[in-house]
Amino acid sequence: MKPLSRYGPGARAAAALAAAAVAAVALAGCGSSGSSSTSTSTSASAGSAAPSASAAAAAFPVTVTAANGAVTIKSRPARIVSLDPTSTEDLYAIGAGPQVVAVDQDSNYPAGVPKTALSGLTPNIEAIAKYNPSLVVASQNSGGLVSGMTKLGIPVLIEPAVATLDAAYAQIEQVGAATGHAAQAATVVTGMKQQIAADVAKAGTAHKGAPYYWELSASPYYSAASSTFIGQVVGLFGLKNIADAVSKPADGGYPELSQEYIVTAKPQVIFLADNEAADGGQSPAVVAKRPGWSGIPAVQDNEIIGLNDDVASRWGPRLPQLVAEIAAAVEQLH
Repeated sequence: MKPLSRYGPGARAAAALAAAAVAAVALAGCGSSGSSSTSTSTSASAGSAAPSASAAAAAFPVTVTAANGAVTIKSRPARIVSLDPTSTEDLYAIGAGPQVVAVDQDSNYPAGVPKTALSGLTPNIEAIAKYNPSLVVASQNSGGLVSGMTKLGIPVLIEPAVATLDAAYAQIEQVGAATGHAAQAATVVTGMKQQIAADVAKAGTAHKGAPYYWELSASPYYSAASSTFIGQVVGLFGLKNIADAVSKPADGGYPELSQEYIVTAKPQVIFLADNEAADGGQSPAVVAKRPGWSGIPAVQDNEIIGLNDDVASRWGPRLPQLVAEIAAAVEQLH
């Protein structure tokens, strides 16, 4: 994870542990989150049609409560700078793309986003200000970002890595309220919930209790316990996380596992969040050839799933795509 935008060690190790300190909470199922709230002068119904530009403008000023406290946006932001890949995906999914004038160097979806050299990890206040933003969205308050922008009269929303699905939904709705797209955001969230529920139901219950291993990095082997956001997502299918038995409070839900432990735990399915070249290139073929791993049921049954690493490490509108990949693997379990 690039801090607070990814979930795994390796290229993502330090950040995942940092995210854990902020966001990982032990949960069983999809608990509600009170991490963000929204109050507006005008409310929009989840089932209403997308508001016109004049209606959206009339909804301002709006005050939302982000991780950095209550933030008031006086008018519909016409120039948005996003310093986090998940926030960028959120903005485009809810229809705020035309308002986005710059995104950070790690934002790569959807195609054609106005990518720049800006960094959400080490933000340069002067460089950000050159885009004349009317709103900045980021996943963490690094380098005095909030205070620096506030001095310039520019509101900032800090939308950190989440610990629950409900918190992910709440962030999308909050970004919608802050940008004049509350109704569209509600529609996106409703669609996500419906698609995820359908895929979980389709996978059935015959696989419940099947052990799985979620790999964030190899050498050393880091995983994500059930207490993490990604652990909660997989938990929707009733699988048993082999990392739980060795996870301790100090690791924030991201324990390091020994190769011997993984082999002995005999996972029936292995999910690779370090599948792509930039994240280690631990493809299913590479994993299958690891010495001593031939006795693992997941290897024997070809149940090694190479994920889209970006989708597997963000908590935005492409979550249903991740759930669908997990569901497909679960349906094939022997």
